Amino acid sequence: MARCLVGCGSNLGSRREQLDRAIELLRFMPGVSLEAVSRYRETRPVGGPAGQPAYLNGACLVETDLGPHQFLDALSAVENTLQRERSERWGARTIDLDLLLYDDLVMDTARLTLPHPRMTTRRFVLEPCVEIAAGLVHPGAGCALRDLLANISVPHPLVAIVGAPGTGAHEVAEAVAEATLARPLPAPAAEPDDRLIASWQATARAQAQPLVAARWDEEGHATVADYWLDGLPFTAARWLDAASLATFVAEVRALAADTVVPNVVILLVAEADVIESRLAARGTGAAAAVACAPPPAAVPAALAVQERLVRCLRRPEERSARTPLAVVTVDAHDLGRATAEAVAAVEGML
Repeated sequence: MARCLVGCGSNLGSRREQLDRAIELLRFMPGVSLEAVSRYRETRPVGGPAGQPAYLNGACLVETDLGPHQFLDALSAVENTLQRERSERWGARTIDLDLLLYDDLVMDTARLTLPHPRMTTRRFVLEPCVEIAAGLVHPGAGCALRDLLANISVPHPLVAIVGAPGTGAHEVAEAVAEATLARPLPAPAAEPDDRLIASWQATARAQAQPLVAARWDEEGHATVADYWLDGLPFTAARWLDAASLATFVAEVRALAADTVVPNVVILLVAEADVIESRLAARGTGAAAAVACAPPPAAVPAALAVQERLVRCLRRPEERSARTPLAVVTVDAHDLGRATAEAVAAVEGML
């Protein structure tokens, strides 16, 4: 039997009755054993069309001998029974049942991603989950759900929006800070376009200064940065030789030890053609320097940086003590949609 967490929500019609009915349908479903149900909480809508009614949200813990896709089908059947309509993404709905965790399974298919890709920053998800399963471990974050809730409940959270060149991290970070009334923190020094380790060291020191833990202002609302100090060596790797890179990595680690770790990283990812078109559109500055630089070329280099970020942030086996607990991956193919996704992720935690 697999232990599963299911998030439940409703913001149309008789919300409590619909949630109760959904729970009852799960309770008597063959192959499903209902273990615990949280109380319901009223929450404001996050993301989606404006003007939606408030939600009632909860969670339930179940055991099932159904496979993950079979159990997803069962949840969809309950939604269909309660006349769930899917005409608009993140639109109002009579019932919403999200499969959040299925044992310690990590998977990413066109139909199902486990753990749920946005649960680590959604307070309306984590609070009811912690009520009934505080010690359950999130396999991607490698910590208990109570730790994920504590992570987004600090007085002054740091959100880092990062991505390879061409994914739009700076633009998205600016828009998120404005939309959420957070303090913007653009990188105080741009990443160098040369092979001089001194340039990279100066950049790392400049980027570390605003993040020094001893001076971090805990009275702030939130800070949204467009860089991640610990990820700087990923870009430096295409410029520095092996010996210089090793020296630089050691210096970044020493600097980072005195800085705050982002509570949330929003990782922007894009395909090669998207990165290529955006780098070409810049035309001057960093893109031009990359184009004239020795191999590797700009697009393969950007994709290599992206792969390193994905490996470090999204693969449990690659986690370290300084890997942020909450990582939300956003497709940056459409910057407008990517911005909306990032704004929703931040609004969900505040």
